[in-house]
Amino acid sequence: MNPIAALADARPEVLWLDRIDRPAPAAALHDATSADLVVVGGGFCGLWTAILAKERDPSRDVVVIDAGRVAAQASGRNGGFLSSSLTHGLDNGLAHFPKQMGRIARHAADNFAEIRRAVERYDIDCDWSECGALTVATAPHLAEEFEESAAVGRRFGHDIEVLDRDAIRARVDSPTYHGAMFQRDGEALVDPARLAWGLAAAARSLGVRIYENTAMTRLERHGAAMTVSTGHGSIRSGAVVLATNAFRSPVRRINRTIAPVYDYVLATEPLTEAQMASIGWSGREGLSDTTNQFHYYRLTDDNRIVWGGYDAVYYFGSRIDPSLDQRDETHRVLAEHFFQTFPQLDGLRFTHRWGGVIDTCSRFSVSFGTAFDGRVAYAVGFTGLGVGATRFAGSVCLDLLDRPESEVLTLDLVRKRPIPFPPEPIRWAGITATRRALAAADANGGRRGPWLRLLDAIGLGFDS
Repeated sequence: MNPIAALADARPEVLWLDRIDRPAPAAALHDATSADLVVVGGGFCGLWTAILAKERDPSRDVVVIDAGRVAAQASGRNGGFLSSSLTHGLDNGLAHFPKQMGRIARHAADNFAEIRRAVERYDIDCDWSECGALTVATAPHLAEEFEESAAVGRRFGHDIEVLDRDAIRARVDSPTYHGAMFQRDGEALVDPARLAWGLAAAARSLGVRIYENTAMTRLERHGAAMTVSTGHGSIRSGAVVLATNAFRSPVRRINRTIAPVYDYVLATEPLTEAQMASIGWSGREGLSDTTNQFHYYRLTDDNRIVWGGYDAVYYFGSRIDPSLDQRDETHRVLAEHFFQTFPQLDGLRFTHRWGGVIDTCSRFSVSFGTAFDGRVAYAVGFTGLGVGATRFAGSVCLDLLDRPESEVLTLDLVRKRPIPFPPEPIRWAGITATRRALAAADANGGRRGPWLRLLDAIGLGFDS
């Protein structure tokens, strides 16, 4: 089917947020108030931080503010892949933290289990499904790498099976597949918006005050306290956690650490029984491919396919603007790739198309820090696979504020900061060159050219 025709009726809306049962906006802050802890950001990281703060100390007065609405940004726009990994996969973790991956893996498993327990404890209806993850190879040379990757995963306790071409096509039928790696544990799918809304409801049930449409305009220290100023009010607090994702921060170190990157996504109309039978996918696993410019895709509860990734777009000057949430060129390319992957679904139409900004960093995994003499903590740079890592990040931020003796603070994942991105115009030129080099590597059998080898050598990268 012509991709343009398939996109003709797609609404420029986020599938997960385009619901009649979306919670009404909470009130904005319109006066001066005080709290023990202010959390800036109403996405996953901010909401987990608030919940954990109240679970640790129910008497603690916690306020969450968000410039827009809960889950309106990255937390409500992603594919809903909730991985146990804290390091954007084991291979990336081993590249950056080789001596501590055993400890990190144990924290990752504990964190995943605690998320599951919280979903059950707070009765959050988010379509939680531990169906495992399939990583597919779309070229023969990519399939050759699976045995080594599977061995690494098994070394850290994961249940992993390598599938040949026939085995993967019997599970999910695509002419582009040459093999796959199936990880059965530590991987879940969720409806991300409903998870965030459920976390917000849980936070409120614990006594957390949440103000929406309340942007932080200034962060200042006044004596032993911090003051968070907003458009029409202020909050005086002993401690602050910044969970602002890709958005510009008053802490300049954060702005140097991350680059805001736009990720784009499509969602199809619900598949018929015949269409589902044509592709198989009875296990309903989350899927991704192994190219540098990778795709991720999954089924929803009503048998739509959410299809995203490939084109991680950085705009000059770290620009973030609602007008960038739609990108015709990328959505057309995604549609073309969809029908190349599933030609048997010719005639299927897309109902939703959207994009959103995420925060990437040079090591592709969350990093931490403090400011204002330890009164402010932050977590940034989640990149992809960050949904599950947000709870761990909230816990670390609270430890940075309250528990300097915590064992987790000795992890290099927490202590060490990623190499910062350079200022403009070098930042834009470097990221643009890297995107082109990644595309060239995919077209050249995965062979990394001089530019990518240089970045590998100095530990600097770019991904979504």
